[in-house]
Amino acid sequence: MVQPAKPKGDTTTQERRSSPASVMDLPFKDQKNVNSDHAVPKLESDDGSQTSQSECSADISAAKNPVSNSAVTGSSSSMQHILPWTGLAIWPLMLTLPLLLTSPYSFTSYSEVFSESMYSYDASTGDDKPKPLGLCLGILAVAIGMIFIVVYFYLHRSGALSCGIVPTSIQTKGAPSYEFAEGVATHLAQPEGFVLLTAYLSITWMCNLMPSSYYSFEGSIQWFELALCLVIQDGIQYTMHRLEHAVSPEFYKKSHKPHHRFTNPRMFDAFNGSLPDTILMILVPLYCTANIVRTCNVWTYMAFGSIYANWLTLIHSEYALPWDKLFRRFGMGTPGDHHVHHKFFKYNYGHLFMWFDMLCGTYRCPDDVDRKYFNAAA
Repeated sequence: MVQPAKPKGDTTTQERRSSPASVMDLPFKDQKNVNSDHAVPKLESDDGSQTSQSECSADISAAKNPVSNSAVTGSSSSMQHILPWTGLAIWPLMLTLPLLLTSPYSFTSYSEVFSESMYSYDASTGDDKPKPLGLCLGILAVAIGMIFIVVYFYLHRSGALSCGIVPTSIQTKGAPSYEFAEGVATHLAQPEGFVLLTAYLSITWMCNLMPSSYYSFEGSIQWFELALCLVIQDGIQYTMHRLEHAVSPEFYKKSHKPHHRFTNPRMFDAFNGSLPDTILMILVPLYCTANIVRTCNVWTYMAFGSIYANWLTLIHSEYALPWDKLFRRFGMGTPGDHHVHHKFFKYNYGHLFMWFDMLCGTYRCPDDVDRKYFNAAA
């Protein structure tokens, strides 16, 4: 039977879908310029829409390998959820030095590294002066913890720990813009920050103003005493903080207001305030805590100093941290909680814990304040 002639320019659906093969029949010199969707012939489907050869090839490849494609997607999604939580390692890393020096099974044990004459001291006799080794190790412990914090924060803010996804800023206005190196330099060089803290530690240690147990190198970290120091320190700091806000406008202006010029703080603003503010809110609580918990040894004091200083730094972060929701469930301080204080001034006076705010009715969860100020993830 003679087939009727087809109208000129008309092709069947099967012919239309097989037409890309003609591109591969081109000579090489013609093929090399066919490298983008706008250069590749379009495939017209039955509904009149057009699809490029590269899109068609991708669809065919996906159809042929559904299992492998879903596995790659699932793996990437898992990494995005798991990788940020590796940052939890910074918490034990804050205790690197006291843990290394008190390990009885390691060559790094303090008794192997230092001679007894460098740390042996009986404060009760009054015949000897405190050895500076404990002081130096304590300052070094805080510095090592801070190094880990700074490295972690650099990786976190750049998205390196979340598969390239930049973390959510605490406030809806976005994170402050600054050079990271400038932030680190400002953080470490503030006179009312680590400079004043180092002076306080040196004077109280070398002048034998600490309880006698604090000079003892025996044992290792006392975990109960460590927790007790953190809670008592934060309780006294909560009280001093509220007083700075409430005593009088003039007193507030001279003490705490310089720190409150940061209504959207960055992590490196943690110790950026004034001399009276640091003395009243940090040094006074530190000395009171040491004289309340009088059974700490040098390793516990060292661990307390490192966790306190570094946690106080972290709650000023301009970005949400992966563990914030978990911490908040237990009333532990987070950047979101502290940003509420910097934004409204009258809530969340606590730092490491929100327990005292909860007891006194001054706590506001970031989820409960106006959403125009805070991102949901914070």
